[in-house]
Amino acid sequence: MKALGATHLTNAQGDVTVLGGAEVGDDVGLVMLTSGSSGTPKAVVHTWSSLRASAEMTSAVLARDAPTVWFPCLPPNHIGGLAVLLRAIFTDARLAWDEPAALERGPSLGATHVAVVRAQLARHDLSSYDVVLLGGARPPGERATNVITTWGMTETGSGVVYDARALPGVDLCVVDGELCVKSPTLFHSYRDAPRPAITGPDGSHDWFPTGDGASLHDGVVSVHGRLGYVITTGGEKVWPDDLESVLAAVAGVRDVAVTSVPDDEWGERVVALIVSDDTSLDAALRDAAADRIGPWAKPKEIRYVDAVPRTPNGKIRRNRLAQLDRPT
Repeated sequence: MKALGATHLTNAQGDVTVLGGAEVGDDVGLVMLTSGSSGTPKAVVHTWSSLRASAEMTSAVLARDAPTVWFPCLPPNHIGGLAVLLRAIFTDARLAWDEPAALERGPSLGATHVAVVRAQLARHDLSSYDVVLLGGARPPGERATNVITTWGMTETGSGVVYDARALPGVDLCVVDGELCVKSPTLFHSYRDAPRPAITGPDGSHDWFPTGDGASLHDGVVSVHGRLGYVITTGGEKVWPDDLESVLAAVAGVRDVAVTSVPDDEWGERVVALIVSDDTSLDAALRDAAADRIGPWAKPKEIRYVDAVPRTPNGKIRRNRLAQLDRPT
């Protein structure tokens, strides 16, 4: 509650306690915490107009010949789950309800669309849906034709990039290697700070710097990961997300995360955290890194761990990785 800046608390009986704090305007429709995957969560303030814009823009792109019926299975305290409900509020989309874990029953209830994270995609047969919207962690290399990959964040009002291209009405640019967004879906401010802004290529000072490193060519965007977690080793840059995709393809790897620790010789030492029943994959992992990225990306240290810490929507909790050690 403190992080959200809540002003009132209502209990199950309807009793209201005034907590104090700054009030919000009538145009504010949502205050939501970011995932916290890269540190302390921030409280993001969205207006009704940004929420409506997100619902209408995404619904227009995702519409098919049949009426849109969503199967809600993501928690609504995260933007991806709430976005599904808002599409049914602001557009003519409908909802088909069941237990969130019963994803495979959705089409039999009339559901045509579902939004999931990577773990759900791996565990369930979603081939009967017209559209499977995939967000959260980096997507797998091979996907079914009904799967649309997304990039977005709480600050952008859910996904604004589908299959590596911006939604109509969303502008992207890359400034000094950082992905920047201008969109009617952008948040108003943080609860305790104004929305950051920089000057973009059009000369306007209303572009939101996302904190993600990216490249943009002919309208196709490649997001490399959070700028704060790029590893500089021996003068070369290694993006953890890119290396994780390479290592995840090695036979026997069930999950993987990449981090770094300080190193007197290299500046930073690349560390791979591997979940696998086979603890003799070192050579295969290093060969894959060298072949697909370059010799500088070879992990100097490989730790076999029980699990990779992740948020409920599948993002790696990178602030916890350096302390993760081999199981005893």
